Amino acid sequence: MTCDPRVLRRPLLVGLIPAVWTVVLGLWGLSRQNSVWRDEAATWQVARRSTGDIVRMLEHVDVVHSLYYLCMHGLFAGFGPSTTVLRLPSVLAVAAAAACVALIGHRLAGAYVGLGAGLVLGLLPAVQFYLQEGRPYALVAAGSVVSTLLLVNALRGRGRKRTWAAYACAVLVCGWLNWLALLILPAHLITLLWSRAPRGVRVRWAVAAGAATAGVLPLALFSLDQSGQVSWVPPLTWHMMIGPAILLAIGGLGGLLGRRTGTGTAERTGTAERAGAAGRTDRTGRADRTDRADRAGRPGSAGTVEPPGPVTGSPSVAAVGLPLLAVPQLGLIGLSLVKPLFVDRYILFSLLGLALLIGALIGRAVDEVARRSRPAAHCVLPVLVAVALVALLPQSLAKRSPASRVDDVLAAAERTRQLKHDGDGVLFIPAARRDTWLVTPDAFTGTRDIALAETPEESGTLKGVEASPARVRAAMLAQRRILLVTDGTGVARPTRGRRDRTKAEVLATHFTLVSDERIRGRRVAVYERLAPAGGG
Repeated sequence: MTCDPRVLRRPLLVGLIPAVWTVVLGLWGLSRQNSVWRDEAATWQVARRSTGDIVRMLEHVDVVHSLYYLCMHGLFAGFGPSTTVLRLPSVLAVAAAAACVALIGHRLAGAYVGLGAGLVLGLLPAVQFYLQEGRPYALVAAGSVVSTLLLVNALRGRGRKRTWAAYACAVLVCGWLNWLALLILPAHLITLLWSRAPRGVRVRWAVAAGAATAGVLPLALFSLDQSGQVSWVPPLTWHMMIGPAILLAIGGLGGLLGRRTGTGTAERTGTAERAGAAGRTDRTGRADRTDRADRAGRPGSAGTVEPPGPVTGSPSVAAVGLPLLAVPQLGLIGLSLVKPLFVDRYILFSLLGLALLIGALIGRAVDEVARRSRPAAHCVLPVLVAVALVALLPQSLAKRSPASRVDDVLAAAERTRQLKHDGDGVLFIPAARRDTWLVTPDAFTGTRDIALAETPEESGTLKGVEASPARVRAAMLAQRRILLVTDGTGVARPTRGRRDRTKAEVLATHFTLVSDERIRGRRVAVYERLAPAGGG
């Protein structure tokens, strides 16, 4: 199997091949054996609410995901709730990101660098995880790489007003999907400075970036009042730095070794090819574009790509990839010193830079092989991708299994459906485990949520409002049989809050455990009331 040189002459195919490849990876095992974990359950249950209920909820919680929830509400309304509808937007978003990464690599360093970067993106373990995730992080990555592609176009002399307007819109949408996406702006600033962009380009970038930031700022400020939502994020520790350090080391190696991509055979063949191009000019004096595309597709000539138009400050792959990888990582670490926020999914888009830098390494490998054998050079990329696919197969399979997530809402709901009796009371410890009922309410038909005082829709919250401990206690003692849905061993945290302690105390004192099953990170237990001994 080799890369057909004819493919490499067509930029459209250089972008399309990684996109199709990523869609295939995304559709593989998309349902994860019909499982949905707690984070996706939040998307599912919010998307099923009315627009008014969603807006009311956003006043109290999750405003940072407001645009994403409204988009998913539209999809659920149009196509119905399912794991496919839940996750397909992420698949398509990463596919679009892979296409854009490929185009960036192609324009900066040739077709092999572009193809390599685009194909690698979908294989990165973290990307494979969020490729099939019903959350907004893949969409943020797609918007981030679109803005990066627009920036590269502007640096290569195509910075028209509509380019900068589109750039501002892309950053704005990313910010409304998650305002931490604004960390891409300092990365782009470093790219501008590294590339020695003209003052006019820097001014136009500053205007576009300022407009996007102004549009996101109200969301960011409003979300500060809901900062308790991330109270679960642990403080930054040294061992948490291991992952970013490894990524930065790989990225630095890619930037260092890939900076010479395009030398070697390009130097030997470039003069003759340019002479041929000069002889095939049209009446306007412009070089034949087909000839330039030929040079871009040949191994060993990745660095000879010439854009059709003036180049004002065309950046290198390192100038784009290294800041894109490093700045979001280091920026989030810096923010986490003020308030714990370091969670890798918040900066998933930084892996776009890693893919570009790995693409540069692949381009370098192609150059080295091309010095010895041009036909053999066409085999380098397919061989490397095949080796990576086989090496990562265990991880790929693991990330497509229910065990890759901490729990499974649908499995717990199905077991509840099998165990319930009409008239049973249901308890959730903690109250957030009510998502089992909210995602699949039909599984609880005939039962009663005995602790609930206000539904999530009525209260404008994710989990509803529960009654006082005294009322919960009275409601429990009035039940003959109670179903408990809680976290499984290894997932459960110490019981917090007076209300949850009351639930546990009443179950232990006045009920006997008749069934206790642990399934995919959750526990479904059945309790029956003890016969009163001389009074309740």
